[in-house]
Formats: sequence, C-alpha cells, structure tokens
Amino acid sequence: MPETVLVTGGSGFLAGWCMVELLGKGYEVRTTVRDLGREAEVRAAVAAGGQTGEKIAVLAADLTSDEGWDEAVADCAYVLHVASPFPPVQPKDPDELIVPAREGTRRVLRAALAAGVKRTVVTSSVAAIAGGAKTPGPLTEEDWTDLEFDGLSPYVRSKTIAERAAWELVEERGERERLTTINPGAILGPLLSRDASFSLQVIERLLKGMPGAPRIGFSFVDVRDVAKLQVEAMLSPEAGGERFIAVAEFLWMAEVAAVLRRELGPDARKVPTRKVPDLLVKAMGLFDPSVRTITNQLGKKLAYSNEKAKSVLGFSPRPVPESIADTGRRMVELGVV
Repeated sequence: MPETVLVTGGSGFLAGWCMVELLGKGYEVRTTVRDLGREAEVRAAVAAGGQTGEKIAVLAADLTSDEGWDEAVADCAYVLHVASPFPPVQPKDPDELIVPAREGTRRVLRAALAAGVKRTVVTSSVAAIAGGAKTPGPLTEEDWTDLEFDGLSPYVRSKTIAERAAWELVEERGERERLTTINPGAILGPLLSRDASFSLQVIERLLKGMPGAPRIGFSFVDVRDVAKLQVEAMLSPEAGGERFIAVAEFLWMAEVAAVLRRELGPDARKVPTRKVPDLLVKAMGLFDPSVRTITNQLGKKLAYSNEKAKSVLGFSPRPVPESIADTGRRMVELGVV
C-alpha cells in the first residue's frame, strides 16, 4: 500500500510541484489549505503539472491555529512543510510574519512528531543563511543569519526564527534525525496557475516593461528541482538532522532580462535593455514599499555552495536560463503578462 505524504500550503507554487513530484512517484498525497474554497484550484494546478488532481486529499488547516493539524498528519509517513507567509510588501510590524512562521512551523512539527511521522522536511530559505553575512561566500549550511544585524527585513527574520525554532524543538525531544530543512534561493519555473508566487515577480516585472534593471541579483533555482530535492531529503537516511542549500546560479537582473529577450523574442518586447542607477532605485524606494525592500541588496552578490545537496542527495539543478525561459513562456501562455 502506498505511503501517505502531507504537503502543507497546497495552493502555493512550490507545494504544487511537490505534489506533482510525489504523485509521479506513486505516493498518496494529502495537502492543507486555509480555505477549502481553493480546493478546485489546487486540483487544477496539479493537473496542469501532468498528474491527476483528483487523487489528492485536501484538508483545511491554518498555521495560526491548532485545529486540523492532528487530522492532517494522521497516518502520514512523511510531511513536507512548505507553507509560509511571503508578502509582496514587508509589514511594518515584523511579528505579522515572524509569529505565524515560527508558531506554524512548531505546530506542524509537533503534530508530525506526535503522529509518528518518519521525517518532516521544512522549507526554509537562504534568507536564514545569508542575512548580515560578513563575507561574499561561498556560504554553506554551517552559516546562519545574524539576527543582531540591523538591516534584516521581516521576511528574513521570519525564515531564520522559524527554522531555528524547528531545530530547537527536535533537539529538545532528542529527535533531530526526524527533521531536515531545505534552504532554496529565489525559485523560478513554470507556473501551475495564474496565482504566481512572489518569487516570480522578477520575471513578471521585466516582461511587463519596468523602466530598467536595477543592480540587484539572486541565486536562482528551478521549482521542479527543489520539489525533487524535497522528496530525496524525505527519503535519504543521510539527510536526517541536516540542512541543504538549493541554488543553481547567481544572475543579475540585467542578465535575466537578456535571457528573456533572447529566448522569448517578440513576447519579451517590453523587457528593458537599460540599467537603473542605484540612486534612482533608492529614490523610488522612498515612495514604493515594494522597491524599498530591495535597496539594501543593490550591488551585492552572495555566493552559496550547493555541494552538500549534490553529494548527499544527488541534486543536479538545471541551467538557470532554462528556468527563466520556461517561467516567461508559461506567464505568456497563462496571460499573466
């Protein structure tokens, strides 16, 4: 009889691809959403990924409440905890992000441990590794964001605090081997629905014709590769009690724009060809909160090592230009841009 895997946050971009990956490997899949009104949307997204959406069990559970989690984890062999708040604009009160991220992670992990789940894989972020980094890298899984650093965004704080809370919980219970964390960079890849993840906004904004490319960049990774890595981390005996960085390559926004123009042709006609000076970006940030969140990244290039994920879990990320092109084409196909 196939084992059952719970994927939290079923309406999300990465969660959708995790469910596609699991169904393709023959697992029974269960997922949670805050509102069961999104159930049809979740099933349609999985179908868009090439699997049968009707095979999924969809339950209601919220990271801010205990209700529903015992039922969600019951009889599950594994849990992929993917759900986490990621807003387009950083809140003025960091606790709006920190509290649900930290308490939600602890809530899911406590329920999983109590239910005898073999392993929970928590999706963290490179944000929990690089915040306040004193060196350009390459950063490894041994590195942690410095929570004493003044320039951290609420999102970076929330991811770091939530992951720390998960490790503290399993350490307290002597169950470290039942937890693994995946720390991906900026996730790209083909959308499963029009409800695009915030991490895809760099592609969306370029295709819609932003004035120019600011001097910022990201360590990108494909959503399909992260989903596959989650499943490998779930199963590998060597992955218990470990963190794994999931990145493929760093690209500046100007380089991303060049890939879109080259690969999408006429569909990328609005993609800017010029760069935006740092001073102009900072000035824009005074009036646009979504721009303000990136001003501290101007000109910064951080390097991460993905050697541990490669050697332990066989991580083999596809080239980032392929992910960029696939993302852009799917956005055009769905009418997002």
